[in-house]
Amino acid sequence: MGRGCTLHTDFLLSKTVSFAYSSARHMKKIKVAQFGLGPIGIETLRLVAGKPWAEIVGAIDIDPQKAGRDLGKLTHLGKLRGRSVHARLEELLQQVKPDLIFHTTVSKFKAAFAQLEPIARLGISVVSSCEELVFPQLREPVLAARLDRMCRKTGARMVGTGVNPGFVMDLLPLCLTGVSGSVRTVQVERVVDAATRREPLQRKIGSGLPPREFRRLLKQGRAGHAGLKESLALLAHGLGWNARNITEHGEAVIARKNLQTKYLRVRKGETCGLRQRAEARLRGQVRIRLDLSMYLGAPNPHDAILIEGQPPLHVVLSGGVAGDQATVAALVNCAPRLLQAKPGLRLLTDLALPRFA
Repeated sequence: MGRGCTLHTDFLLSKTVSFAYSSARHMKKIKVAQFGLGPIGIETLRLVAGKPWAEIVGAIDIDPQKAGRDLGKLTHLGKLRGRSVHARLEELLQQVKPDLIFHTTVSKFKAAFAQLEPIARLGISVVSSCEELVFPQLREPVLAARLDRMCRKTGARMVGTGVNPGFVMDLLPLCLTGVSGSVRTVQVERVVDAATRREPLQRKIGSGLPPREFRRLLKQGRAGHAGLKESLALLAHGLGWNARNITEHGEAVIARKNLQTKYLRVRKGETCGLRQRAEARLRGQVRIRLDLSMYLGAPNPHDAILIEGQPPLHVVLSGGVAGDQATVAALVNCAPRLLQAKPGLRLLTDLALPRFA
């Protein structure tokens, strides 16, 4: 009986795989464009270029050194030769209208709104790496409602995603509670060796700045990790907890010796990263705590999730999720799922389970 079941399973698996490849060959391709050609935008194009369900039709970037260039030469992908980088959305639309745009430009939703609303008006869907777009209702409820109405009117769909926020400290712990009979508290700890990350992130966490200067920028919201409160809000929303009282605190990590990365040098006594925490209290008790340590040379990188409930869960991802690669994959894998959702400004909890596409 065991052997028969195994053979039957193998047969079904082969049929499923065959059907999937057959569907990919015959499905209508999604016309996609890239908005923002920084490190994440370039890597997003490179990944999506290999997807059988996608057709890249162009890109948008306001940088005069990129606008007007051939996309194939910029990405070093021969298959993209003949496609152009445009300075404005209107220029791209003169040639072709994409079904979906990957948006990788800014972290603040208020800044992203000015770029996203014209896209929504045209009925074009968007997958964005904007950290605050993971839960835009938290800081900008009026703008979020306005963008949602526009999307519903035109049939567009928009969502913010990534590795953090968007997966490690929100969607993944939420998914783990699927086997919980009860949940009392959720704690997530993420430790990242920022020396392995891209240059913009190393600078965003204050690497090389005097500690006093970094603390000033952190207080003004001009430095540090964006989206930690949004992760907490999304996690609370998914659990059905009304977490209105969300607090956040950040502090500089000071280099104990001279440090050198691929992109910059940090002297002893300068900032080499940060520690950041967000908490939510319900009825006076801390129910959700997110701890992020991200600095150059951080030892023992990992992602750990601790859920106090029935049953208790303690999950550790040794080495942690590789942020830059995972962010790109999260963006690309999200596209087919977003287009299957109802029109509107969506949360990740509105979409089907994340998976490789």
